[in-house]
Amino acid sequence: VSGRLPNLIQLREVKGLFHVHTNYSDGLNTLEEVVVASINAGYEYVGITDHSQSAFYAGGLKENDLADQRAEIEKLRLKYPQIGIYCGVESDIKADGSLDYPDIILDRLDFVIASVHSGIKMEREQMTKRLIKALSHPKVTMFGHPTNRLLLGREGSSMDLQAILEVALEHKVILELNASPARLDLDWRHLKQVKDMGLLVSINPDAHRLESLADINFGIAIARKGWLEKNDVFNTRSRYQVEAYL
Repeated sequence: VSGRLPNLIQLREVKGLFHVHTNYSDGLNTLEEVVVASINAGYEYVGITDHSQSAFYAGGLKENDLADQRAEIEKLRLKYPQIGIYCGVESDIKADGSLDYPDIILDRLDFVIASVHSGIKMEREQMTKRLIKALSHPKVTMFGHPTNRLLLGREGSSMDLQAILEVALEHKVILELNASPARLDLDWRHLKQVKDMGLLVSINPDAHRLESLADINFGIAIARKGWLEKNDVFNTRSRYQVEAYL
């Protein structure tokens, strides 16, 4: 109906979190501490994504570290059956648009967040090609902090965002709304466009310590400012729905 106000998303509708770091890379807390904190917060699932091997500055995981983490997740699934624990990675998007591990490694993961952490000031056309290549990879589930901005720190990367959003839609890539107060990326001004295109958004805390799990609150505020509703947001889905999707 013309003029209808949307039924804006609320915090209580979020059923789980993705994009959480542990002390396997540059997080402060153990995997088990993250799982217990997520249970105590009432979540149905948590998606673990430590940094990939190119992010050496952040203790990025070598292939054997990723295997060790996967094995620990398997044990924790038995210990804490009340919560879904998903083994993912925040894979660096390399300068040529490739991901940070061979496909045989990515195939063993439940989901992949692809993010840029280097070459952020790359020229617009080159950055656009880089991101289009990355988001066309069949293992990419989510596109992390899409514009790479840091509030009060740096401008976002120069890119043809419309072209990138169209590729994300074609390949069913979920866009991250990174709820870290240093990022709040994707910006709320793009969210109506994302919604109108039919893209899914995941509101992710990008947490590096337990206290930062609560940054989801900032993400909810930005999502509401961008007029997102429950059905626009991936992590309002139940554990069963998320596992079916993944």
